[in-house]
Amino acid sequence: MPNFAEFEVANNSAVLKARPGTKIPEGIPHLRVSGIIDSGATRLVLPQSVAHHLQLVPSGKVRVVYADRRSKWRVKVQNVWLRLLGREGVSSAILEPDREDALIGAIVMEELDLLVDCTAQRLRPRDPKGIVAEIE
Repeated sequence: MPNFAEFEVANNSAVLKARPGTKIPEGIPHLRVSGIIDSGATRLVLPQSVAHHLQLVPSGKVRVVYADRRSKWRVKVQNVWLRLLGREGVSSAILEPDREDALIGAIVMEELDLLVDCTAQRLRPRDPKGIVAEIE
């Protein structure tokens, strides 16, 4: 059974243009999206309709390989601002034309320092106090 998470997405260009004191994301165009948590996937995948609504600009194409080994070329967008479990980040995303939900891959989880808790079947912060960066 897949695990889902609700999160907010916005165009980071709108975030950067917001007036000081603007509550993000409420003060800018944004969407609340449901996503499947998939540590076996690498990237953030969004329905094409989300990118259209947020006016995310295509930045190229990437080859996507599906679990059944099919591959397709898909549009990639940059500057996706997201908030998941109270943590914010900016990511690129791959667009899927026929998807209705998002896919939250390992790169997003790593960026936000979130772990998959298999026992509780949910995402959780590694440290509830904040993101931990490991530097050698």
